Amino acid sequence: MTALDGLRVLDLSSQLSGPYCAMLLGDLGADVVKVEHPAGGDAARLGAPHVGGESAPFMTVNRNKRSITVDLKTPDGLGLVRRLAARADVVVENWRPGTAARLGLGYPDLRAGNPRVIYCSISGFGQTGPYAARGGFDRIAQGMSGLMSINGAEDGPQLVVPIPIADIGTGMFGLIGILAALAWRATSGEGQCVDASLLETPLAWSVYEAAEVFATGATPRRLGQGHRTNAPYQAFRTADGWLNLGGGSQQFWRAICTVLEVEHLVDDPRFTTPTLRVQHRQALEDLLQPRFLTAPTAVWLEKLEAAGVPAGPILTYDQVLADPHVRAREMIVEVEHPRAGRTRVLGVPVKLSRTPGTVRRPAPTLGQHTDEILGELGYDAAAIGDFRARGVV
Repeated sequence: MTALDGLRVLDLSSQLSGPYCAMLLGDLGADVVKVEHPAGGDAARLGAPHVGGESAPFMTVNRNKRSITVDLKTPDGLGLVRRLAARADVVVENWRPGTAARLGLGYPDLRAGNPRVIYCSISGFGQTGPYAARGGFDRIAQGMSGLMSINGAEDGPQLVVPIPIADIGTGMFGLIGILAALAWRATSGEGQCVDASLLETPLAWSVYEAAEVFATGATPRRLGQGHRTNAPYQAFRTADGWLNLGGGSQQFWRAICTVLEVEHLVDDPRFTTPTLRVQHRQALEDLLQPRFLTAPTAVWLEKLEAAGVPAGPILTYDQVLADPHVRAREMIVEVEHPRAGRTRVLGVPVKLSRTPGTVRRPAPTLGQHTDEILGELGYDAAAIGDFRARGVV
């Protein structure tokens, strides 16, 4: 038993933001039907590296889905998708605003035949506002949201966050909206539209930066390894690598000084309060960094843990994916793919005690479940053969 057993999701999205949202619904138990064009399908299928001819990134973000191929440029194809939408609880799309309406697949169109449908639109800038008609990508959103302006070394260029967090985060916000709409529907019987945008996701996360502007009017600057309100709260190089130190509170600050054998710094007038330590962060770093260079990461982590100070190594992804804790938390899952064979994907990050999410099936091959899904819509073999002959599916 999973939390969303029986929930039907129609995934009309492509690339990352929408598919990630639909994947999370699938992880929680929903039956997710992914609609793709017969000629190539989701462009994300081209993403490298490939295993057995299948895109590894695509397989990671499209598990727990079934794939049907439909040509939306044909009247019959549009009719098939409308029939799928009529029986869906949730529809997810990430087309440029206006595209769904032109196809007759917008929220008002689908709501007319299914008042209970929850329709999630993910876009670059949202469905309203001066920028609504623009196309949007993760990097554009990172730049326009202010995120890139604060990322990077203090005296260096602004940098993009390598993980597409605007895409992934918007998929998560879309999920939150969908779950809230499902809760409302349970009492009202009515569906609604969920509008999430790539621009607003990193903006919503800018809690410290927005607070600084609201309070002072100042432009937040890049801090490199530092933090706006805590110090020492940053990365330090050790004799054999790097570690992250979380020592902003007074309790942790005193413990750090003891571990590093620099107890005299506790009463240094530059460092007696969190605010002062932030103001003199560079001087503090200059004093602590040489101490960390005198021993390996493991030694410092053992001492810091014994002192109750939060700290952790800076790991590469191959190290993370081999970490025993990560494996114990089932964040690495093996699945049997019909073409790629035995492959690994990331696990479900939210653990529910009674209805845990699961990775029940690998990502589908293109159109793998077309006949199966059409059969569920009531089409017989002859009708399905006709659709194929005419290029509808």
